[in-house]
Amino acid sequence: MALEDQKGVWKSGRGKGRVTPKGRQLEDAAHADVLALLGDRARSRDLLIEFLHLLQDEYGHLSAAHLRALAEEMRLSMAEVYEVATFYAHFDVVKEGETPPPAMTIRVCDSLSCELAGAEQLLAALEEGMDPAEVRVVRAPCMGQCDVAPAVALGHKPLGHADVPKIKAAIAAGDTHPVMPDHQGLADYVAGDGYETLKALRAQGDWEEVQAEVLASGLRGLGGAGFPSGKKWGFVRANPGPRYLAVNGDEGEPGTFKDRYYLERHPHIFLEGMLIAAWAVEAERCFIYMRDEYPGILKALRQEIAALEQAGIVEPGYIDLRRGAGAYICGEESAMIESIEGKRGIPRHRPPFVAQVGVFGRPTLVHNIETLYWVCKICREGPEVLNSVELNGRKGLRSYSVSGRVAKPGVYLLPAGSTIDDVIAAAGGMVEGHQFKAYQPGGPSSGLLPASMNDIPLDFDTLQPHGTFIGSAAVVVLSDQDKARDAALNMLRFFEDESCGQCTPCRAGCEKAVKLMQAEHWNAPLLEELCQTMADASICGLGQAAPNPIRMVLKHFAGEV
Repeated sequence: MALEDQKGVWKSGRGKGRVTPKGRQLEDAAHADVLALLGDRARSRDLLIEFLHLLQDEYGHLSAAHLRALAEEMRLSMAEVYEVATFYAHFDVVKEGETPPPAMTIRVCDSLSCELAGAEQLLAALEEGMDPAEVRVVRAPCMGQCDVAPAVALGHKPLGHADVPKIKAAIAAGDTHPVMPDHQGLADYVAGDGYETLKALRAQGDWEEVQAEVLASGLRGLGGAGFPSGKKWGFVRANPGPRYLAVNGDEGEPGTFKDRYYLERHPHIFLEGMLIAAWAVEAERCFIYMRDEYPGILKALRQEIAALEQAGIVEPGYIDLRRGAGAYICGEESAMIESIEGKRGIPRHRPPFVAQVGVFGRPTLVHNIETLYWVCKICREGPEVLNSVELNGRKGLRSYSVSGRVAKPGVYLLPAGSTIDDVIAAAGGMVEGHQFKAYQPGGPSSGLLPASMNDIPLDFDTLQPHGTFIGSAAVVVLSDQDKARDAALNMLRFFEDESCGQCTPCRAGCEKAVKLMQAEHWNAPLLEELCQTMADASICGLGQAAPNPIRMVLKHFAGEV
């Protein structure tokens, strides 16, 4: 065949072939928008999620043209940008020809605490009473506002004890922007000898002595895993630098709001604890990964980090505050690190562990917000601040996030040996007219226990013999007016929505479980087989713990199913 007879997209000649490469073309106007937003910021790959937030905040959605321009500016493929943008719930990707969402979005929390407080009725009333052309009403997972359930987010502002009149009044008044909590600022904290401990340690401290104090206190990881906190420091230091510290502020476990409680009041106790831990492992940089559902706290942290830089306590840029984007899976430490690197929050296979290969492939110390809060308290007041408290054979203190059918939901600092009766008493007892029936001891991952099991200390290691665990100490109390099977279904729907989809046992298992649990009579053998597969074969803790609500109902509330 003669060369001139061959066909092809790049064949020369007028009217022949393709004049542009395949795929979306760069639009000048969209490129100008992106350039204006990014300004002189470094086009670093790990800042992709931060840049997506800039676009989402400015335009209310992510258009295909803007994503294409962002890909061009960051020298990434469109596929890389698109897969990250579509992974996170707080980004609204709008393709060509699609209608962008309205300017106002109301996210209605449908977690267990809010469901008990009437979230389903509120959602139905909002869908009925709002003009969909002006207001978008969507379901959302736990926002960490369980103590003021039912909760919604109006744009970027959380609103507790929500009802339709209250929501309409807030929208009419334009009250849809985050408010910084009334917290203790740097000046007040320093006036009370704040950061003196950090300065003394930096001058002549011995990190091994500090580690010994932390170990002596009995402090364990308060994000849920419960690993002895001081031991991590030695693991990280055993690896050559540069090293990093990553703070897990993504407390997405439904029913958990203790980190929010402490950050809204005393952010500098946490920040000093973080800097002490960073000093101990010689971290060259600290990353704080804070959930997007806490916009007021994000504002406060930005302000206080800037104050630390201005006071010379840290170098500019040493503390890097990163904003999550609505993904529960990023509470898993390796998924959080993936997100810090600007990627989808997909858990990594281990080994290697993050103490060896963490942020940017370097040894990384990962701690939870409340853990670092106690690191500071221990260094300032001694290990006795925790180990001198004893109850029911257990030492230490525990911050219980309490919600559900109690009179006064909130965070209660109690001895770690407290039972559910102690926790309910601290929260003002049961709501009038309700009788205690069941409780969730540590978020949906822990399942449900009956009221008859009211003498177990709610602490690390005490619940495992009963097939559950304390986790993040997110206690949700159910009454005789609630069904355990409905609560378990709520939990599995959450896991179904939040599964990252990487592994089949979790991705398909949660979906199948939800379908099976909607039957009037549960197929117990089939559900148990499914639970066993998920627990044995899932990559991370989400899929491994998701069967717990099912197993607990089958064991303790079989009469309901």
